[in-house]
Amino acid sequence: MRLTVIGSAAGGGFPQWNCNYRLSRGARDGEANFRARTQSSLAASANGHDWVLFNASPDIRQQIAVTPELQPRADGPLRSTPIRAVILTNADVDHIAGLLSLREREPFTIYATRRVLDVLESNSIFNVLDREIVHRRELPVGKSTDILDAQGNPVGITVETFAVPGKVALFLEDKSKASEGFGTKEGDTIGLRIASNDGATAFYIPGCAGIDAPLRERLSGADCLFFDGTVYTDDEMITAGVGTKTGARMGHMYISGEGGSLAALADLGIRKRIYVHINNTNPILDAASPEHAAVVAAGWKIAFDGMEVRL
Repeated sequence: MRLTVIGSAAGGGFPQWNCNYRLSRGARDGEANFRARTQSSLAASANGHDWVLFNASPDIRQQIAVTPELQPRADGPLRSTPIRAVILTNADVDHIAGLLSLREREPFTIYATRRVLDVLESNSIFNVLDREIVHRRELPVGKSTDILDAQGNPVGITVETFAVPGKVALFLEDKSKASEGFGTKEGDTIGLRIASNDGATAFYIPGCAGIDAPLRERLSGADCLFFDGTVYTDDEMITAGVGTKTGARMGHMYISGEGGSLAALADLGIRKRIYVHINNTNPILDAASPEHAAVVAAGWKIAFDGMEVRL
């Protein structure tokens, strides 16, 4: 199975269009220790020809333009795509807005929980994706699903869905229910176990507010994990002076310290550990920073656009 990180940043990308914090400024100025990154998405294929996208970021056109595997074949018909399905892990804008760029009547299948499908259903702009061409299929939480293309043919990939601690998408928050997670419901945030027919497996969890005992047990001994690397410290957006929300308030756990993901996932025997969905305030984006060095020393890789993993 081939897995390609086509977008490694959190919402807004890196550098973010309106951000003048030192990290975004360094990336914008072309400093050698920074890589520009687009918004969060992963591509997977069991055969190198049929591809599944995990989340559709607002940068999807750019991501396809720099990823030959996702482009029409040179000897193919006048219009075509190797993208057979798009799987959504939540309804965040940076994970669903890219669907609108896939509206040119190419057949593929959208997979999501019932909760996320209802979000698409309630917003008529997604009707630009013709239902007779782009099918929508439910991913039941807690079950495995063989991924099919729009014609009903298997693409060689199976996903198992499981609930992870998270939060309802920002634009769906009900502030009157702040003490109840702003209206968060089952199916708002999921993790995925991705498996190919040859037995290769990987976990994809780009959004996660905490690691509990069942999640640790699930991830123990995994071949590969792509995990939420949004913030290094819970209050980094506040200390950077660019926002008022903590990582927890946004539905993301932090990396460092006793309560961070670096420690929580340290002793589980996971062979490949990769941070994705990295916010523009996270110092691990600076390859010369001590935070970057600490993450690498702990055995993690920091995802970048175009990063490929073969299992």
